[in-house]
Formats: sequence, structure tokens, C-alpha cells
Amino acid sequence: MTEPSTDTATENALAQLAALADPARAEEMRAYHKIDRPYLGLANPQVDDLVAAWRAEASVEERVALASGLWASDIHEAMVAAAKLLTQARLRPDEAAWALIASWAEGFNGWAVSDHASSAGGRRLVADPSRLDRLERWIAHENMWTRRASLVMTLPWARMANPKEADLAVRERVLGWCEGFVADRDWFMQKAVAWWVRDLSKHDPERSRAWIDAHGAGLKSFARKEAARHLG
Repeated sequence: MTEPSTDTATENALAQLAALADPARAEEMRAYHKIDRPYLGLANPQVDDLVAAWRAEASVEERVALASGLWASDIHEAMVAAAKLLTQARLRPDEAAWALIASWAEGFNGWAVSDHASSAGGRRLVADPSRLDRLERWIAHENMWTRRASLVMTLPWARMANPKEADLAVRERVLGWCEGFVADRDWFMQKAVAWWVRDLSKHDPERSRAWIDAHGAGLKSFARKEAARHLG
């Protein structure tokens, strides 16, 4: 039997998403996200169910191809599904998946879709931390959402309960990026810095407190409070 082409697989997946569309909810989502793209009005569990079925039937290569097609559609739920297709700790080979996710990051334009893609990217970074070199180029990127992705994708290191020496080195590297972002006054960048330091405080409160003592005064008030929320 001939395997379906990439275009056919994408068309089939888009048709399955569209079959669940809720126009009224779609308009609510458009107003909430404030990004000008098509919305179908699906809830995350609906997308999760479809992605689980697609993942079970596809090789890694086919999943990457489908994710690429879904993302290119510019439909909100299809882009979320694309990211979820690649959100997996064990994914071998994963070079094509990482290249695709990183290419998406260069064009991020909102938090909702980019956070799903960053979750997938974080797993690829943990699998191969040498990929952090690419993120280091993003910290000066003209696109704020790409700059923000350098922190959101590295959150796994803030959340490690038992980091190894190499992981601690990554933490210090990213905390250095956070220091550089203190002067970035965009709300979403301030929030991302606070998010990183706050999550770290759950596992290494002393290091978080030291970072806040050294750099917190430069953060906006809301971000400083958020970063210290779990420190008492």
C-alpha cells in the first residue's frame, strides 16, 4: 500500500481539526490571544487526543513532516498540534525535530503557540545541551518573542531537583542571560526573567535569592515580586 504523501497527511490532519471547530469559541480565542490568524475554537484536550492518534501511527520522520505542514498552515490549533507532535523526551533521531523547532522560534509572534513550541524545544535541549549555543544568539534577536524563547526553552534546568555539575553550569549560563534581560523593559521579557528565577527558587532558593539581591532592583516591580514569590 502506498503511504500518504506529506501534503495528504497534513490535509487529513487539518480536516480532523476543522471537524471539531466551534466558531463561537474561536471568536473568543481570537479576542483573547490578539494574534491575527485563523482559530478553530478547540480545547487543548481535543488537540491532545488527535495528536496522540497521529503520533501512534507515524515514524519520527513523518511526525516532523506533519508538524512542519501543520505549523505552516498558520491555524492556531494546528500550530499547537505541531508543537505537541514533537514534545517528547525520548525522540530519536531528533536532529530534524530540533532544526524545525529552532526555525519556528525565529518567527514567534505570541506567547500561546510559542510556549507550546518552547516546551518541545526544551526537551531537545536537554537531550543535547550543545544546542544552547544557538539560543545564545537569540538573546540579542530583534524579535522579542525569540529573545523570550531563550528563557522559556531553558526552564527545564531551573526545574531540576538533582542537577549534575554540567546542569549547574547551564543554570549559571542562563542566569547570566537573565541578568542581561533586566534592562529589557518589555513586560513579557520581565515576566520571563521572573518566571525563570521563581521556578529555580523551588529547587535552589539560595541561588535565586542571591540573584535577586544582585539584580532584582533593576526589574520592574511586578517581576521582582514574582521572582521572589516562593522565597518568603
